Amino acid sequence: MNNAIQGSFFPARHWHRLDDGRIRCAVCPRQCILREGQRGLCFVRAAAAEGMVLTTYGRSSGFCIDPIEKKPLNHFLPGTPVLSFGTAGCNLTCTFCQNWDISKATTVDRLNESASPEAIATAAVRLGCRSVAFTYNDPVVFLEYAVDVALACRARGVKTVAVTAGYVDAAARSDLFAEMDAANVDLKSFSDDFYRRLCGGRLEPVKETLRWLVHETPTWVEITTLLIPGENDSPAEIEALSGWIATALGPDVPLHLSAFHPDWKMRDHLATDPSVLTRARRIAKASGLNHVYTGNVHDCDGGATLCPVCKARLIERDWYRLTGWALTENGCCCACGARLAGLFEPHPGDWGARRQPVRLGE
Repeated sequence: MNNAIQGSFFPARHWHRLDDGRIRCAVCPRQCILREGQRGLCFVRAAAAEGMVLTTYGRSSGFCIDPIEKKPLNHFLPGTPVLSFGTAGCNLTCTFCQNWDISKATTVDRLNESASPEAIATAAVRLGCRSVAFTYNDPVVFLEYAVDVALACRARGVKTVAVTAGYVDAAARSDLFAEMDAANVDLKSFSDDFYRRLCGGRLEPVKETLRWLVHETPTWVEITTLLIPGENDSPAEIEALSGWIATALGPDVPLHLSAFHPDWKMRDHLATDPSVLTRARRIAKASGLNHVYTGNVHDCDGGATLCPVCKARLIERDWYRLTGWALTENGCCCACGARLAGLFEPHPGDWGARRQPVRLGE
């Protein structure tokens, strides 16, 4: 945290000046205390003479049009394209990070695109994207930029998606999600030891974010857990995690169980065997969850959305491509009429599995 701050950056919110002149960041549970010229653990929120600043406002590591299912969101505008972007930095230290080249970046030099909130919203409309996703790194650390983009998008009828670890303090949480239409939250494990040892964080703040999002906001929520062999993939932990979601959040909150591949500082672990995901999905459904999906593997059964009442196959997927649709125009099961939880338009999108990089540079 001894990197000198140079230049003019965007004024940040959620910080306090201490009696000794230092600044306490109040965005996440880390509560970094900084002297002028220091950066927080996230590297992108910094202490300057005038207060805390965000060093990545208006700058991105790149833009890409993705299928919304890649976020992953299976109950939010299925089949539609989403304009995705991130910045740099992260407020967790996950040794298994799958986007480490962005989230662990310790220089803003990799942020090679500049785009104002208005430019992003305008581009989403022009490119036919139904939503914009803050992803690749956590929008918690670029909160001010994400909020301004969300406001610009809402003014143009474009929805917004936060892909986040949910490691955020209460006041900042309310600020960040006020304009978000959907969120996919990483519930990395149901063990506080896992969070402390492998993520440099704690479990309870993430659980609190999830409880608040589901019960206190209109934001549509789905959850992702990356299953790492020998770390968080035991049947007992899957049962505990899934049971908590079912009872504390509700059985209709979708859970995505994704396969790990060796990366960043965890290259000594094997990739997750698909059979582990199949077993975990079976346990999660037996624990009371209606919608459990497998990710990062080719599994058409694990990608299908079933009616929670009659078990008819409502949405079928082959990777990120929709191959079957049995919902009415108002999002109900064609077989029994039960309403499917989520946000559905009268007809599915047809974006498919395409991934299209785009340039928005101003």
